[in-house]
Amino acid sequence: MRFPSPLLQGRLVRRYKRFLADVELDGAVVTAHVPNSGSMLGLDAPGSAVWLSRSDNPNRKLAYTLELVEADGRPVGVNTGHPNALAAAAIAAGRIPELAGYATLRREVKYGRNSRIDVLLEDGPGGRPPCYVEVKNVHLRRPDRGDGLAAEFPDCVTARGAKHLEEMSAMVAQGCRAVMLYLVQRMDCTYFRVADDLDPAYDAALRRALAGGVEALCWACTLGPSRLNWTGRCPCGRDAAASIAERIAVPIACLSCQLRGREPWNTTTSNPVASGSMGRKGSRPCARPAGWPPPRSTSSRPMCSRA
Repeated sequence: MRFPSPLLQGRLVRRYKRFLADVELDGAVVTAHVPNSGSMLGLDAPGSAVWLSRSDNPNRKLAYTLELVEADGRPVGVNTGHPNALAAAAIAAGRIPELAGYATLRREVKYGRNSRIDVLLEDGPGGRPPCYVEVKNVHLRRPDRGDGLAAEFPDCVTARGAKHLEEMSAMVAQGCRAVMLYLVQRMDCTYFRVADDLDPAYDAALRRALAGGVEALCWACTLGPSRLNWTGRCPCGRDAAASIAERIAVPIACLSCQLRGREPWNTTTSNPVASGSMGRKGSRPCARPAGWPPPRSTSSRPMCSRA
């Protein structure tokens, strides 16, 4: 998925009122929309390098949107609006085997108690039961927790997330499928886990949902200077849902390789779970875009001039 316009690099002044951020571009300060309702723990430090997209839509109140924040020298995607569209495209293209082959795909469908499901897959009469897919953006990594290689969700208390799990469990009880799809928008993690210390209630709700038949999948993403690539299904040697339920680290493998017909990469890591189930030994690593991540700079030059 290409960004709607060339990204502009700036410097974060402050994030405030949750959905607003002041960013310095070429010495001037602009206000950008922050499409993220979480705490953005570790990603909102003043002075951080950030990248904005700019819209020419005259009806928009704010022309700029915060897309990426640099953390520990690497870009992290904070726009929670992208994962849903990219997940839907991956499903439609048959890139997720567990969700492939349904006759129809609909987005933002009302269900439950005044909720909307991100993706609803249906086969019609005589086919498989409907499949309700909830997509969650994952951008938290805490270098000082454990080995510092985990992508974690959530980054703060999410009562809404727990409510969605309850409603998905109810759909399973009615004979439907329900799948949690966690998408990681950063390239410096090797496995996924639930941040049970930040939101014990969500952790408990997820464990109940998994015990009740809700499924879980973990995908990863690479971020380049002009686009996002959803790249990887979690190739656990065991069931991903069971791994999450038992608080076992769930490995993340990059499947940009799979999309190009290659084996997933096998990361060299001290984590025994990740190193033991991330693809065939000796697999070629996926290629990072040349010159990316870019060097630190306060310049507002476009990161890529291509459409």
